[in-house]
Amino acid sequence: MEKLRILHTNDLHSHFENFPKIGRYLQKAQQDKTVDQVLTFDAGDFMDRSHPLTDATYGQANIKLMNSFNYDAITIGNNEGISNSHEVVEHLFDHANFPVVLANLREEDESMPHWAVQDKILTTKKGTRIALIGLTAAYPLSYEPNHWHIKMLKDAMDEVLPKIEGKYDVLILLTHVGLNMDSFLAHNYPEIDLIIGGHTHDLLPHGRNVNGVWITQTGKWGHYVGNIHVEIDDKHHLQRISPHVVATSSMREHDDDQKTILGYQERGKEILSQEKVADLPEKYDGDREAAIDVSLDAIADFAGTNLAMLSTGLFLEPFKKGIITKYDLQKILPHSMHVVRSKLKGSDLWRLVMEIEKNRHYLDHFPLQGMSFRGKVFGQMHYRGIKFDPLSKAVFVEGKEINPAKEYQIAVLDHYVLVPFFPTLAIVGDNQFLFPQFLREVIGDYLAKKYPIIGSETNGGTKEPN
Repeated sequence: MEKLRILHTNDLHSHFENFPKIGRYLQKAQQDKTVDQVLTFDAGDFMDRSHPLTDATYGQANIKLMNSFNYDAITIGNNEGISNSHEVVEHLFDHANFPVVLANLREEDESMPHWAVQDKILTTKKGTRIALIGLTAAYPLSYEPNHWHIKMLKDAMDEVLPKIEGKYDVLILLTHVGLNMDSFLAHNYPEIDLIIGGHTHDLLPHGRNVNGVWITQTGKWGHYVGNIHVEIDDKHHLQRISPHVVATSSMREHDDDQKTILGYQERGKEILSQEKVADLPEKYDGDREAAIDVSLDAIADFAGTNLAMLSTGLFLEPFKKGIITKYDLQKILPHSMHVVRSKLKGSDLWRLVMEIEKNRHYLDHFPLQGMSFRGKVFGQMHYRGIKFDPLSKAVFVEGKEINPAKEYQIAVLDHYVLVPFFPTLAIVGDNQFLFPQFLREVIGDYLAKKYPIIGSETNGGTKEPN
């Protein structure tokens, strides 16, 4: 009988506060002599540019730390594939000491990314062949403008499975597609033995068996580490899978952990603070309304529209007068969301405004949970070029009452399209996701043009990894 131990993580999202404990746990567990072999995997979203060190190093700090976790393979999440430009992703794994398994992402010419493999066969010390297939969330609206071709899950599985048929004894999927899609895969591909998943931040303390396929997830942010025991007979037939999780809070903290964690934050702050963006006048000092107004101008300029909308909850801090740096913008707008140019008929734009106004008071203090990090509350929606008369319910666009038959273009955010607060955008909007810059970069570029730094103050700093 062969005994394996599989350790796994998912959706770490640059929560470096848990990395010291996780690193020690993995390194100790990888030396477990009560089993024949230990394997370690990650199921994506290991980075999140809401952390200043990740943002400052374009994820290279994450790669350096993950190298110490001794992963046998990983797949990527949407935070790696979408929140970074194509160029950044092309070099993200230049210094990784682990393979990236990813069956459903291609370059625009249909070639495999040079940093990934479609599948991988691991042979254990006792000769069991373990096939690994990686899958990430299939978001064509986001991947295609970023110069990637994303394949639907079924298409990818139907392509790769025949190629590896007869070449493996155990089939494991590393997926960043969410629990519902993991269940779809389990129902439609019963040859799968184990799915190590992520994306929807579900915590499955003892896994979930769907159609004879075990599905595991460890929640989010490194609060738990997956710990699976596997038994395989002498003929390399799988006999037993026993999933568990270990709470990071139960792991012993070392005296210098907090110093290490603070060091990650300070190093990111140090790098980003060297990069000066703009010199803001007095009117922006602590004035959230002024910050919203110029940000509306920024996204409208970026999208080439006259109309725009933004919610106040996105702005975690107000702007300040004087020199504003990339670190300031990272604190104010840590979210890695993109601008969307949406084309709507006048009648549909009217409906969108009605949806916003109907929910305005409800959304003002609505907590944003389970939606990645988009701020603490939704807040108030502000418009550029649009006025609403609550008495007549009339909508005015650039001073004229809206024409129901006319087409209008408005700059919005991916957040408003993907989260179902305002269904009109997703249902009838002709939405073009704009890449590669995301929100704070768009606003930073606009501020740099509108309020350039003059004199001895120059843009400096570096984005080289620590």
